[in-house]
Amino acid sequence: MTAKKCCCSVSDRRGFFKKAAAAVLGGLATLVPLGAGLTVWLDPLRRKSDIRAAVLVANLSALPEDGLPRKFPVISSRVDAWNKSPAAVIGAVYLRREKGRPVEALNVVCPHAGCFVDFIATRHCFLCPCHNSTFALDGQVSDRESPAPRGLDTLEAEVRKGGEIWVKFQNYRSGVSDKIST
Repeated sequence: MTAKKCCCSVSDRRGFFKKAAAAVLGGLATLVPLGAGLTVWLDPLRRKSDIRAAVLVANLSALPEDGLPRKFPVISSRVDAWNKSPAAVIGAVYLRREKGRPVEALNVVCPHAGCFVDFIATRHCFLCPCHNSTFALDGQVSDRESPAPRGLDTLEAEVRKGGEIWVKFQNYRSGVSDKIST
């Protein structure tokens, strides 16, 4: 009786294993840099942006204790998923203080249509030029006929380092009665 011959020779099996090992190693060599590249590219999306961080707005010496608001620009750097822009004006606030009371901060944007309100010193009120709505010194709507759904948006302000006024600046959605951040 003669021995049956195997359909695969040893050299064919070795060739297959060489090719399989080369494919696996080649795949790993491709996947590692691809994974690292994707991680670096998507990294900004994972980071939490510090949009609501306090921003230095003014010094206490620039804000008299007469209770009248003063308008100050809010200057900050912006960082989004892939871009970082240098310090630029991102908004404005009205700051006011009275002797013995903490500093108050109001966003200058009208909650009705998003227009910037003006402070009218002769009338001691804020006026929206878009719809003539008036707001009291504390930011509350002073005219019952006003189309503004709420008063001016208050912002957190604190005095640090013996005289720096820091404000947690943020904009809110216009046209709604609830204070919803954007």
